[in-house]
Amino acid sequence: MSKKGKIFVWTLFDFANTSFSIIVVTFLYAVYFKKTVASGEPIGDLYWSFATSIAMVITAIISPILGAIADYSAGKKRFLLFFTALCILATASLYFVKEGTIFWGIFLFVIANIGFEAGLVFYDAFLPEITEPKNYGRVSGYGFAMGYLGSLATLAIVYPFITAEKVRETFVVSAIFFLIFSVPLFLFLRDSRKNIQVHESYIKIGVGRVLDTVKHLKHYKNLATFLLAFFFYIEGVNTVIYFSGNYASTTLGFTETELLIFFITVQTTAILGSVILGIVADSIGQKKTIIITLLLWLLTILLAIVIRDKTGFYIVGLLAGSAMGSSQSTSRSLMSKLTPPEKKTEFFGFYSFFGKSSAVLGPLVFGLVSYLTESQRIAIFSVGFFFLIGLFILTKVKEPAAENTIRLSE
Repeated sequence: MSKKGKIFVWTLFDFANTSFSIIVVTFLYAVYFKKTVASGEPIGDLYWSFATSIAMVITAIISPILGAIADYSAGKKRFLLFFTALCILATASLYFVKEGTIFWGIFLFVIANIGFEAGLVFYDAFLPEITEPKNYGRVSGYGFAMGYLGSLATLAIVYPFITAEKVRETFVVSAIFFLIFSVPLFLFLRDSRKNIQVHESYIKIGVGRVLDTVKHLKHYKNLATFLLAFFFYIEGVNTVIYFSGNYASTTLGFTETELLIFFITVQTTAILGSVILGIVADSIGQKKTIIITLLLWLLTILLAIVIRDKTGFYIVGLLAGSAMGSSQSTSRSLMSKLTPPEKKTEFFGFYSFFGKSSAVLGPLVFGLVSYLTESQRIAIFSVGFFFLIGLFILTKVKEPAAENTIRLSE
């Protein structure tokens, strides 16, 4: 397959998996869980934060180990297939979650989210294999842009179900969409294979390789600094993603139809932000581009706190969309530039570890503050601190030249 073909097939998986992200994590299931499953009680925010935190803790723990195993056996695609199937089956099963079934509502969401997030470790690790370092920014941006196109396509498909008040059916639609458009990657994108003699369990091998990397982390100081910065600022991004639907619905009184229009606005600007800033990143560097996106996020948080009408919140959505796609895609491309080739999946496991473990604290703080103060406006104020801390640490990261690959001494 040509390089363009590989890139297209790879980005098509992003097109597929964001059907889960937009329907389950951000929009319909998030609102459905608060309003219906938790009967609209304020503690619903706390339940939702527990659900997201549990999923992220589990994913954070297993991701580096799975990544190390995949590097050892060159089995990225097999792991990706397993976690994709896990997410699809659990997402379809959300159809059976109804009012009062809080345990099953949390359990199935946790399983689906683990499948989605753990799969991204292996999906992201394909990036260095399908393009050159000088194109990491734009190719990663293309992937996120395709993802947001997938979100728009999914929203268009589920619109009749929303107007007919058949929200549970949208979870099945999301699962089918994910299934159909993820198939090309497994059919056409090759994964390098190794003929190895295994004399001990893969789990022991994975844990051993991770411990070895941690032991020699002093050789990867620059990468470790970036991961620490990423931990804090992606904390803010994840919290906004998990609670934006609930915030618009609970605090501003958005209806399901208004939420649909709002998220279409967000996804549209996210497409533009991913592509445009992805190209900009290849010109001025990933680090500078991420700094730009973090400044956009701080402005977004400020406006979200002070704006009190629905029309003004659409402006917040425009800014959030442009910052969301570009901050995630550019972080992935910078990670690809900083990562040693022989440990790419393992380090993307650490990338996932920092990203997922960060998604524990932010949503938990938001849910707890919202529950204690009964004010989501106060809760969203805390999110800005995560962006500020991440921005400060990021200034310490040294970005390698575009044409160079990472060396252990960096």
